[in-house]
Amino acid sequence: MTEQTPNPTPENLADAAPDTPAAAEAPDALAAAEQKIAELQDALLRAKAETENMRRRAAEDVIKAGKFAAEKFASAMVPVKDSLEAALADTSNDVAKTREGVELTLKQLVQAFSGASVEEVNPLGEKFDPHKHQAISQIEAPGEPNHVVQVLQKGYLLHERVLRPALVIVSKAAG
Repeated sequence: MTEQTPNPTPENLADAAPDTPAAAEAPDALAAAEQKIAELQDALLRAKAETENMRRRAAEDVIKAGKFAAEKFASAMVPVKDSLEAALADTSNDVAKTREGVELTLKQLVQAFSGASVEEVNPLGEKFDPHKHQAISQIEAPGEPNHVVQVLQKGYLLHERVLRPALVIVSKAAG
């Protein structure tokens, strides 16, 4: 019978020719490659965990930001509420004193709006802007057509975004 040689594998090659330099370096290279693979797998798992932690923290921050977005504005509104309650509790029937209190309360409200970047829109005499104004009607008026001739209700902007459009009456050409 003839002896069959098994199919060459890295183990068989190393056994068959232990004196060759390539065969001697193969186990070391294999061990180094396996160690590098283990290091890369560990780094990948750590990177995935860090990415997941960052995503979770970002989602929590978004929830907190939405929940407490109005905190500064609400803090500015508390004194306004206090002033209104004090005005209602006043039973002196002194009209001048009540008017003065209401004016001070309005001043507090305007300051709160300013601090929250809420801007009043009073477009009297301006060209009609459908992005900031809502026309209720048109009337014939002297001057250029398509201009605001009367403001029925002021509008408000928040950082240049319309909170409420101004309700206006717009001029039209005489005809």
